[in-house]
Amino acid sequence: MNNEKIKKVIVTQPKVVVVKSNNTNNIEDIETLVTESQPQEQNIDTLPSMEPVIEDNEVSNKKEKKEESVDNSDIIKMYGEVLTDKSFVTDPSIARDREINQMILALITPDKSALLVGKPGIGKTALVEGLAYRIHENKVPNALSGWKIIKINIPALLGKTVVNGVEVSKLQLLIQQLDNVEKTILFIDEVHLLVAHNNGNVDLDFANMLKPYLDRGRILMIGATTEQEYRQYVLRDRAFVRRFIKIDIAELQGQDVVKVLLGTYPKFERELGVKVNYTSFQLEKIFTWIVDNTTEYLRIYEVQNRYPDICLTIISSAFSYAVFENSPIVTLKHFYLAMKNTSVIYDDAKTKAINDFKVRFKDQLIKEGINPDLI
Repeated sequence: MNNEKIKKVIVTQPKVVVVKSNNTNNIEDIETLVTESQPQEQNIDTLPSMEPVIEDNEVSNKKEKKEESVDNSDIIKMYGEVLTDKSFVTDPSIARDREINQMILALITPDKSALLVGKPGIGKTALVEGLAYRIHENKVPNALSGWKIIKINIPALLGKTVVNGVEVSKLQLLIQQLDNVEKTILFIDEVHLLVAHNNGNVDLDFANMLKPYLDRGRILMIGATTEQEYRQYVLRDRAFVRRFIKIDIAELQGQDVVKVLLGTYPKFERELGVKVNYTSFQLEKIFTWIVDNTTEYLRIYEVQNRYPDICLTIISSAFSYAVFENSPIVTLKHFYLAMKNTSVIYDDAKTKAINDFKVRFKDQLIKEGINPDLI
């Protein structure tokens, strides 16, 4: 065992100073990005795309503190997240009542669990969070009242750990702990990882370990995967599939996506401390513009984002632009920048979206001191 001391190195990021122009008549002059070596003004369109950034050191420190405070034998606490204990600003599963009800019916059916199957980015995890929200608010049938939903990170559980000086499988340790808990619903994203891929890796065959608990009904489970992975991996294990009721999750469309955006943006307000001061009617008009210009045929083929995730990404970028220039509110300018610099739709689609933007919001742009013809 190497007893060398490990020193932590803190890396500071280069300092960026933002200077706002007093001239707001031209959107080209709204922002100026200044660094120590580049003091000249730059065009607003040259600003980088704004994506939420998490400090690696901060995340690393939080993980270290968490692992130091939890015994290695407590796998559920170390690798699980209790969704029913989370505080949600709004309902995470707006416009998904039908799918939520299907999931509840699957879970209260004897000897069955729920399997969510759908494209990436359409909100499968949000559906499970929506059920957790309803359980927390006591808006579920009595059969699920008081149950806990625990999200388990299966990839992190692969391998072994040391307990009382003995090396044991993390998955086997989890199974042993689950035997002592009741009223638990396991949520496992990428559920196809539970099925051994004919590679002889027993750590991956968590499915066989879990079957007796599913049979006895002590543990319920919600799995999520894509249609391709469902066909390629999950269907191979017929005995495992029989324990689930498959729920096909379709991509939301049109006004349903707008409803999700209207219900979700308050989360960004709370997280970033920036407000949107438009009326509900104005916001609905802005969000409808975003939805109309990010339809499936306008998206870059390689991008896996779907509704509503693709629209939420653009809206979160608008909030990031507001934070970037120390603005207390999100304005049309920030939504313009978010669409202008997005990487999820084709360039010609972005051009059409901006032209549409100038027409739809001409009066409001002029009111905010921006000349639409100069965008």
